[in-house]
Amino acid sequence: MLKEIYADLHIHIGRTEKGRAVKITGSRNLTLKNILETATSRKGLDLIGIIDCHSPEVIEEMEQLIRDGKARELPGGGIRYENTTLIPGSEIEIYDENCHGPIHVLAYFKTIEKMREFSLWMSTKQKNIHLSSQRIYCDGRTLQQRVSDLDGLFIPAHVFTPFKSLFGRGVEKSLREVFDPHLIDGIELGLSSDTDMVKGMSDLAPYTFVTNSDAHSLGKLAREYQKIRVEDASFDELKKALHQQEGRTISANYGLNPLLGKYHETVCADCGEQIDEEGQTRCPYCGKEHLIKGVAKRIAELTDAPLQVIERPPYIHQVPLDFIPGIGPKTITKLLDAFGTEMNILHEASIEDLKKVIPEKLANSIHLARTGRLGIKVGGGGVYGKVDATASE
Repeated sequence: MLKEIYADLHIHIGRTEKGRAVKITGSRNLTLKNILETATSRKGLDLIGIIDCHSPEVIEEMEQLIRDGKARELPGGGIRYENTTLIPGSEIEIYDENCHGPIHVLAYFKTIEKMREFSLWMSTKQKNIHLSSQRIYCDGRTLQQRVSDLDGLFIPAHVFTPFKSLFGRGVEKSLREVFDPHLIDGIELGLSSDTDMVKGMSDLAPYTFVTNSDAHSLGKLAREYQKIRVEDASFDELKKALHQQEGRTISANYGLNPLLGKYHETVCADCGEQIDEEGQTRCPYCGKEHLIKGVAKRIAELTDAPLQVIERPPYIHQVPLDFIPGIGPKTITKLLDAFGTEMNILHEASIEDLKKVIPEKLANSIHLARTGRLGIKVGGGGVYGKVDATASE
């Protein structure tokens, strides 16, 4: 019998338990154990992808959890910790002779042993296997083939962000410039885009879209996520969902309105002003030439077909709780005490239920936020957009 689960497949590790840096820009308390505990008891995520599991110390920590009886490997792949399944993953940077700029990709594996094999292979092609998102010294197709040989999943990451992404910097027009299209299992859209924005791109038509947090701190887990229809939270079931097999599918994406994304509009990197006029190469405000092309503009450049007649799940614009004006740590704690997890707050609690726990004004704000109806100030140039505190229906 199929059921619906919640999944965030792009979560970083800041430090190992021994204090070794993994994702240098990640929070120090973003450890494997803290991620698992937060995902299962606070966020209510059924499936998570931790994309720094290639680090040897992280591999050791996963194995220690199993030896201690706190986790177990599933027959269908993945590591079950209480109510949450961990899929071991890795984020890798590609910059070969075919690339116009660096590209980040995600690879996921069924077992710790498969991840260990991948890590050992990567250690011969990277300068520091202990760190996250390191450049690999091989071409994109070679990396894809190695992931495939290990029965892994390969997903280009946050594909439109201006830096270190497939379409933001890596290719001129098509993913075929760098990758074998048959060895791609899905596409991660990223914080400044959504399904509707890219429906005119024929390059992406064959692929399932995923929407993830790219969390660098515990609080950002499930900032973006998806609902997946599967039999169980496991690697095999995730693979079937990505390829829409046997009724498994992504049934909804939940993400920020692209207007809130920090790279949505073109912005001058020097003065921070948004540039609305087409064809600008120099900032009309300060005269400098350092413009950061917005995701919206880049997608417009890549749109090459009539609107694709492809059935896709809804992309629901949802504002995370900690983005909502007036919702602070104390309010979130009250809500968690009443409803258990953030997924319950966002998906199960009615507005009447919310009003019994917090003031009516805040309950209304949450209701508007989870249905994408709060006003927004557009983001760009590396600065997130803002929710309008005075917004109303």
